[in-house]
Amino acid sequence: MKLINRTINFMLAGVALPLLAGCGASEIASPGTGGIVINNPTPTPTPTPTPTPTNSVTAALGCPTINNPTQLTDSGTISGPTGTWRVCSLPGVISRNLTLEKIPGLVYYLNPAINNGRVDVGCDGGFSAPSSGSPRESTTVGCRATEIAGLGLQSSVANGSGQLIADTNVTLTIQPGVIVMGQGAAFLAVNRGNKLVAEGTQTSPIIFTSRDNVLGQETDTSIGHWGGVILMGRAPVTDCNFGTVGVDCERNTEGSVNPARFGGNDPTYNAGSMKYVQIRFSGFILSGNTELQALTTEGIGSGTKLDYIQSHNSSDDGAEFFGGVVKFKHYIATGADDDSLDLDTGAQGAFQHVMLIQRPGQGDALFEIDSDGKETDAPRSKLYVANFTALQSQSSTNNEANDLASSLFRGNSDTTLVNGVMVTPNNECIRLNGSGSTADRATLKAYSVLLQCNSAKFLGNKSSDSNAARYTAADVALAFGAGSNGNNDAYTSSLTSLFINGTTENAVAGTDPKTIAGLSTDFRDFFDSTTYVGAVKDANDTWYKGWTCNSSYAQFDDTSNTNRNCSSLPTT
Repeated sequence: MKLINRTINFMLAGVALPLLAGCGASEIASPGTGGIVINNPTPTPTPTPTPTPTNSVTAALGCPTINNPTQLTDSGTISGPTGTWRVCSLPGVISRNLTLEKIPGLVYYLNPAINNGRVDVGCDGGFSAPSSGSPRESTTVGCRATEIAGLGLQSSVANGSGQLIADTNVTLTIQPGVIVMGQGAAFLAVNRGNKLVAEGTQTSPIIFTSRDNVLGQETDTSIGHWGGVILMGRAPVTDCNFGTVGVDCERNTEGSVNPARFGGNDPTYNAGSMKYVQIRFSGFILSGNTELQALTTEGIGSGTKLDYIQSHNSSDDGAEFFGGVVKFKHYIATGADDDSLDLDTGAQGAFQHVMLIQRPGQGDALFEIDSDGKETDAPRSKLYVANFTALQSQSSTNNEANDLASSLFRGNSDTTLVNGVMVTPNNECIRLNGSGSTADRATLKAYSVLLQCNSAKFLGNKSSDSNAARYTAADVALAFGAGSNGNNDAYTSSLTSLFINGTTENAVAGTDPKTIAGLSTDFRDFFDSTTYVGAVKDANDTWYKGWTCNSSYAQFDDTSNTNRNCSSLPTT
């Protein structure tokens, strides 16, 4: 997450609220701006008219009783192009294990009238689990000593002084096909010592979206109409807001008005699981011109399972990973208005089967990997991403004002790209920005990666930067290593249906990700052995079908079903 140099107009209750988010990288002017003749540009997909969705939903009769001291609030009904839905508002704090059932004609609501829309799963237990010998008052609003009595916690969890003596250990389970909507600053916060289990199916994904989506008011250009989903954990982080790195380092969720802390010393921490999930139209500005993104992970550990998740039209990053250990397969980001994949503050990330697709002329970078200004903090941010297809058909004013290339690797970070296809014919492909000392600056390795860039291809630090760790464009080209390790920076795309490998891609031999030097045993076991580049091998490779939603610039399948559009909703 970073502050972004752009103006966003949010339409709330019919009133335009122009919000200016300012700042971001401003090191150099891109040589790819103006005067560059681009050969073989990727054509912008022709937008298809959005047909009228099928109106078939009848509102449920009421809200179910839940296993929680505070019940769901029946907030009436809401009507849109797909029909009429019963609205059941979630309580501000979920203090007991709870399952959100799939009930026809019902949507669950992160209601701004309840705790400003923030829904906490359990109470934050702190850097490490509290105990009777080390009791702790939770920082979570609604869980503090003067508030905790109303949560109905057992005496084995909270003492008579309102302090936690154990984790609340709440699991929120969401059934396949459930729709959860939010509005404004609303977000779902899964606190340390608690879990989210949101597992849809390929034909019945879970959808987190905006209230405007249910009303039928979202389009392919809509962004930022609610907060997002945050998973907080106890794995190590850097860039401390509290404590000392390597000892008791913690951070607070950026922009959160009330505490939402993360960090600890457990790299295996389990924050739950998410599978076959869509997160749409997220990224509302919480405070200080700082937005959330669709999915934010904060100090989660290797026990957390992330698979088959689509982020769509987030006003900030598609997803951002702050610290911790992240293992993520089948990630799709469509239409992120900042970076499609952002990793920082000491995160150790392994990703495979990844599609990053930006809206034409919008967004910043496809990748942004950094811990800028904290080059000596440990652990360093490390990203391994294999079998990815990253598409930026046009440059944008946002990118020209900020990251300046389709991928930015900087600060205290090491990135390894494997079996990748990056098609960004109107922009530089890779920028490395060196800072700190030469020994501490960002690094890049690439294996079987194809780049289609503008004529400049690579960027380094600005020419006036006297830092001894600075990179030149020639340094970046050398780091990428075209002509070695199967890398090619003079590639021309033959992708079909936007992202499926064609003749050129399938002529390239992939590198088995398991053979990459330096991998931990955990990451080596995580990766699938593959022999091809890109995210989608051929027309028979259909992992992206069924659970995703379509837009005019990224169509995955079944475009004849209007309820599969991201601007609509499933009716069954």
